[in-house]
Amino acid sequence: MSTAGAEPRKDYPASRDGAPLVVFDFDHTLYDGDSGGHLFRWLILRDWRRIVLALLIAPLFGPMVAFLPTRRVGISGFVWAGTIGFHRRRDLDTLIDRYVARHTDELRPRLLPVALDVLHRHRQAGDRVVVATGAPPELARAILAFVAHEDLPVVGTEVGPRFGAVVATRHCHNEMKMTMLREAGYTAPVAVAYSDSSADLPLLLAADRPVVVNPKANRVEWFREALPPATPILNWGCPGRAGEPVPAAVPSSS
Repeated sequence: MSTAGAEPRKDYPASRDGAPLVVFDFDHTLYDGDSGGHLFRWLILRDWRRIVLALLIAPLFGPMVAFLPTRRVGISGFVWAGTIGFHRRRDLDTLIDRYVARHTDELRPRLLPVALDVLHRHRQAGDRVVVATGAPPELARAILAFVAHEDLPVVGTEVGPRFGAVVATRHCHNEMKMTMLREAGYTAPVAVAYSDSSADLPLLLAADRPVVVNPKANRVEWFREALPPATPILNWGCPGRAGEPVPAAVPSSS
């Protein structure tokens, strides 16, 4: 990953031996919105021919995004429209870095201060922290590095060349998120997991302490039934989302 201009934090202690494994989702958890959707919209809008192509395929691929079994195919259709003509994963990585560098001022307000404070406290405690996201891992890494100066390991959706473009080949989502975490070496029991998404139920159930953050309002009761009693359901300052509000920390005046 190219992160020219970024200055990742270096003041965190190293993870302790046997440190608790803490997993954060990214979209609607650390980041207010759908980071991949924002990226792919930019990829498409940068060229009128890509816009026409996306409009042509929208009736087929758009509905697929709404349903878990077909979501990867639906997303891949729009990724294809945004990256047609590119043939290597690093081509997409280069575009991602360019997008983040050009939109830092727009992306910064989307990183939720309460979420970053929670993440910071886990890292200060020496916990083993990883982000697991349905977005391309380069995107979450670049946003955290350029915008929040956080250098974190990220497990995310795999992309590769297909059909003359770069598309999602394995979506880090639902049960596959747990599989990809284990394949990346995160085999210890999950101590704490933070996510907004019902698709992350396997991750939340695997955690000793699941924490639901910024859920959709119509999913709150579903989470209460699916997860252990007294599971926190919080809102970290994500507008339009449910959960018990958690105020941002007030900086010390000293």
